[in-house]
Amino acid sequence: MLNRSRALTSVAVIAMVTGVSAPAWAETLQEAIALAYRTNPSLLAQRANQRALDESIVQARAGLRPTLDLTVSGSYTRDYSDGPLVDPDNDSAAASVGVSQNLWTGGRIGHSITAADAQILSGREGLRETEQSVLALVIQSYADVIRDGEILRIREANLGVLRRQLDESTARFEVGEITRTDVAQSEARLAQSEADLANARAQLSVSRAAYAAVVGQSPGDLAPMPVLPGVPSDFDSALDVALIDNPSIRAAGYDLQAAEANVAAAKAEYLPSLRATASYGGANNDFDRFGDIADNTRLTAGATLSVPLFTGGLNSSRVAQALERANAAQIAVEGERRNTLQSVSSAYAQSISARSTLQAGQEAVRAATVAAEGVRQEAQVGLRTTLDVLNQELELRNAEVTLASARRNEYVAQANLLAAMGKLEGPDLDPTLEAYDPAANYNRVRNRGGLPWDGVLETIDRVAAPPIVPAADAEDAPLDAQLKSEIVRTAPRD
Repeated sequence: MLNRSRALTSVAVIAMVTGVSAPAWAETLQEAIALAYRTNPSLLAQRANQRALDESIVQARAGLRPTLDLTVSGSYTRDYSDGPLVDPDNDSAAASVGVSQNLWTGGRIGHSITAADAQILSGREGLRETEQSVLALVIQSYADVIRDGEILRIREANLGVLRRQLDESTARFEVGEITRTDVAQSEARLAQSEADLANARAQLSVSRAAYAAVVGQSPGDLAPMPVLPGVPSDFDSALDVALIDNPSIRAAGYDLQAAEANVAAAKAEYLPSLRATASYGGANNDFDRFGDIADNTRLTAGATLSVPLFTGGLNSSRVAQALERANAAQIAVEGERRNTLQSVSSAYAQSISARSTLQAGQEAVRAATVAAEGVRQEAQVGLRTTLDVLNQELELRNAEVTLASARRNEYVAQANLLAAMGKLEGPDLDPTLEAYDPAANYNRVRNRGGLPWDGVLETIDRVAAPPIVPAADAEDAPLDAQLKSEIVRTAPRD
């Protein structure tokens, strides 16, 4: 593990310093996604946190099971009182085994189980959100490396053209066809091109380091960006899917369910609770004869009914607190809906804008290529100046850079749109990927320590328990119609 960490660190350092991968791997986006899906630290940590959260159901269900304890005690007393009948030394020993079993708690245990299940489901949605964030970073870093590699190629090509232009200008100056000013203009553009090339190399190194950090290896010869599956063709369908599948909205809904269960559990504190107890053990007044305790043992069994009569306002305060938390959870559902609407709208608008920029950029590169060639030919016959040639060459390179950036921007915007919709999980991008199933660990630990009568006791505990009353059907309510219609009306169109 240590060697692997050192290898990744060295890869990142090499990527930042030299911009060259060592070693180089030829890979596709699906391969990068698969590697990040298996090894990304943020994703692995969130999975571990989810497994830790799964333990809350074990802890909640432990209330259905008996508790068993062993108590052993011993004491020694020295009496300094005067008198012929006083025994100055007195010691004793005792040992007992006790068992206690909840029979009915007014729903406290049952509602705590419901709340734990809801919190676990919310955690799974948080895991989905983390997974989508990580994969969005993988796609972004992949697209960044391709874009910056293309820009570096453009800068290198431009440097070669400007060097030839300077050589040509120098030769023409020596024969008196142009002035020293033309040569100086070529030199200035060449110097600027060298600076642009250095910046392009630095930016590529930064992108490669970011790729290595999120994917787990330095990028090699990356394949072209494939078409992302499931990209919606219209804004309405994207928003409708997002309002159902977005992990933040779903997590907020489960948080609301947990809060409502906690309200019912708080109300259950007003109800009596019934508990069965039993103990077996004995005592001996002579510590030297501790082993004879078995000759003086007794079995005690009974039941305890506890009825709360006055708690100094504690129960009512807990109910009020739980109600306000449920109210906050209800408001959070609407807040997540609005955040999702914003995310979908922003990503969709950026996707449309980048697509238009891409189409315009393709036409700009085509036209600038024709114009640059024409200006060079016209300059050879004296119809154009050196500055005209340099300006047209700069316009062509700027158009090519804009086109490379537009490709990246459209791709990243599409990925962000899928993430806002809740459709950027590993299996969504690569159907052959072996998906991580958080439910597998839950099913494995849920009944740990369970006993045959757990289900019966849970059913009994829910009898006459305070019902779970929804704060409001916030998670099922449609988004405010006026707000949604306004967003849909103003959304960009293809």
